[in-house]
Amino acid sequence: MEVIRTRALRGPNLWSHHTAVEVIVSCPPEEQSIATLPGFEQRLHARFPAIGALHTSGHTDAVPLARVLEVAALSLQAQAGCPVTFSRTTATLEDGIYQTVVEYTEEAVGRLAMTLAHNLINAALADTPFDLTGALNELRDLDEDVRLGPSTGAIVSAAIARDIPIRRLTEGSMVMFGWGSRQRRIQAAEMDSTSAIGESIAQDKELTKKLLHAAGVPVPIGRSVEDVEDAWAAAQEIGLPVVVKPKDGNQGKGVTVNVMSKEHLEKAFNTAKEFRDNIMVERYLPGHDYRLLVIGNKLVAAARRDPPQVVGDGVHTVRELVSIVNSDPRRGSGHSTSLTKIRFDDIALARLALQDLEADSIPAKGQRVILRNNANLSTGGTATDVTDDVHPEVAARAVEAAQMIGLDICGVDVVCDGVLQPIENQRGGVVEVNAAPGLRMHIAPSFGKGRAVGEAIVNTMFAPGENGRIPVVAVTGTNGKTTTVRLIAHLLTASGLRTGMTNTDGVYIEGRQVDSGDCSGPRSARNVLLHPDVDAAVFETARGGVLREGLAFDRCQVAVVTNIGSGDHLGLNYITTVEDLAVLKRVIVQNVSESGFAVLNAVDPIVAGMAATCRGKVIFFGAERGHPVIATHLAQGCRTVYVEDGHVVAAEGKDIHRIALSEVPITRNGAIGFQVENVMASVAAAWGVGISWDAIRLGLKTFANDSDNAPGRFNVFDYKGATLIADYGHNPDAILALVQAVETMPAKRRSVVISGAGDRRDQDITQQTEILGRAFDDVILYEDQCQRGRTDGEVVALLRSGLNGAPRTSHIQEIYGEFLAIDTALGRLKEGDLCLILVDQVEEALAHIAKRIAEA
Repeated sequence: MEVIRTRALRGPNLWSHHTAVEVIVSCPPEEQSIATLPGFEQRLHARFPAIGALHTSGHTDAVPLARVLEVAALSLQAQAGCPVTFSRTTATLEDGIYQTVVEYTEEAVGRLAMTLAHNLINAALADTPFDLTGALNELRDLDEDVRLGPSTGAIVSAAIARDIPIRRLTEGSMVMFGWGSRQRRIQAAEMDSTSAIGESIAQDKELTKKLLHAAGVPVPIGRSVEDVEDAWAAAQEIGLPVVVKPKDGNQGKGVTVNVMSKEHLEKAFNTAKEFRDNIMVERYLPGHDYRLLVIGNKLVAAARRDPPQVVGDGVHTVRELVSIVNSDPRRGSGHSTSLTKIRFDDIALARLALQDLEADSIPAKGQRVILRNNANLSTGGTATDVTDDVHPEVAARAVEAAQMIGLDICGVDVVCDGVLQPIENQRGGVVEVNAAPGLRMHIAPSFGKGRAVGEAIVNTMFAPGENGRIPVVAVTGTNGKTTTVRLIAHLLTASGLRTGMTNTDGVYIEGRQVDSGDCSGPRSARNVLLHPDVDAAVFETARGGVLREGLAFDRCQVAVVTNIGSGDHLGLNYITTVEDLAVLKRVIVQNVSESGFAVLNAVDPIVAGMAATCRGKVIFFGAERGHPVIATHLAQGCRTVYVEDGHVVAAEGKDIHRIALSEVPITRNGAIGFQVENVMASVAAAWGVGISWDAIRLGLKTFANDSDNAPGRFNVFDYKGATLIADYGHNPDAILALVQAVETMPAKRRSVVISGAGDRRDQDITQQTEILGRAFDDVILYEDQCQRGRTDGEVVALLRSGLNGAPRTSHIQEIYGEFLAIDTALGRLKEGDLCLILVDQVEEALAHIAKRIAEA
């Protein structure tokens, strides 16, 4: 078995709505059924007893090794604790070639699971060992390394619950919520609105205390010190016991509390110096350590934090007691568990010494042994939820502290006997204010009830009813995609929305091109959704991008399918039939939001059939009001767009809007049939977004189908009294539509310039000239710049073969080079003639034509 290709499908895709790894697997004949591999299944289960079922229930088909790879990769992830459930293996038309798809939650983990599954199969085939424990540990460790930590993860989960789209921006904890102009960003427990100045103040412990004192918030007195002697002098001024800590530390690093002697102070000073050069000494406040979490202007959670400790049993040593406590499955080495293992290091030994104990001492039964000076969870401490116990005055002081520093998410550390009464009544105080506070102690406390702090943060960023989404329109089909995308974007812009657009010509933000080339894939679409100045987005959604990566979005407001034709790259990437192509194209329809619309061509039965897969509503469009699909939809009172008496009509029950085709320039008074179809699809899409009819009419009236606004899409020029038409049509359906349009335009003699794309099937290339040979007097064939895998002259030969016996064509010429072919055609034109130029290099060819027109 060989894995030929691996792809990560990072959005909704051909197979499912889940992110997934797709591999192309080659199995030789003897591996196309595990029944022909004696003892293989027994050896496989011996190495991985928890592997899922290899035989699909109710089916007796042979199980190839590709299916085993699928089940093993899914089962390994599941056993490692990854929440995955979807997988599938499908045989292609090529013998022994399979498509295997396995869901992942983290791409790196999914890829590793595929590799380990392959290793497992090879071990079972060769009857060699497989380290299952090591494999699962490797997956778990990688998963913990790459997935979001508990704080960020809780916020992300809360956003997903509110239907807010999320996108991870870095390998760390920076995440974007929402799209375009409605997006918000977080990093860990900091929002994009978090003040950098507030964060800097929070890191400066002395300045923090000064500001809190000015606000009337009780704080322990203290000051910065220069050296050990100055530290001892400060301790004498304040009065023992004291706390020694870095001036701008975090997570309790370098903090020593309850310092009672000069010797202890020297050790504490040296410990703090390991983390920062600036050291503070302040009064030690006796009592418990509390963390109060303030979000916005409200206290949302509170926890009592206790330092790492063990309780003697009169039998085990301190070292053994720590090992027993650390064996609790809730304790881990990172942030994935609710508790962290207690560190038994030099700091712990020093803390033991203060209690007249050593690592091998045996504490008396019931004796509490403290192993750290601070109560941080990251060093093994525990947290007990006390949110419901907090006195209103304590909550008020915490909110005042956060607002004084300027933090919208703030962890306020308070030391006092308890939170049931005001801090001032018990000689307590605020000892620290923290930006980007850890949320784990509130989400999953060691004891007590977890709090929905992620939800509170999301509710602060997004008002009730908001989900951060902008209208997204996805357009696919065989022909008309680019013009439809451009027209929809123009209609949205006419309504006042700042619109981002992707198509085969580039990426556009508010009409300005920011990228060039074929940008109809998910990467370009994601870039548009990332842009902060975009109020709406329109994406040309090509088949290739969906196959490579899936969609760039989880759902769209409107999905438009123009048509499905036989010449659209069939035979590539295992898409061999029109039905296969339809299954791929309908992915955007399947991912329309429940409040959205699928805009479908009612005249194309394959497209019309996609309505059944849409979770939202459907708008059908078609030229004939009497078409069965159109008539039925109208009778049901559903949104429908059709043509009647020279008007585009949009009807929903008794609500009817009419737009004269004479006011829509790109249709040439309705004479260009395929442009009328593009207009109907665009009007339906704008209607689905909720654009006003005044804006739709204005947009249609002002959309010019020129080489600037829609390059290569039926651009019409005058050349010495002859008519030139430049178009990027490159499949039989497009050629047929062009011929129908050209035949409505008067001409003395008609000529065409054409090449062919090498990545089409032979019959698709030949069929193009078969159509043209019935409509044009002169045909000039040229070889384009990129043959896409074909040998020189091969495409031109196929084109020429399509002209054999052409009923109308009287002159055929072959020319090497697109521009030379254009010049040759222009040189023959006379007043009243018409020439259709099917361009390959769109921008360059249009520039060349414009130059020749200017010269004339």
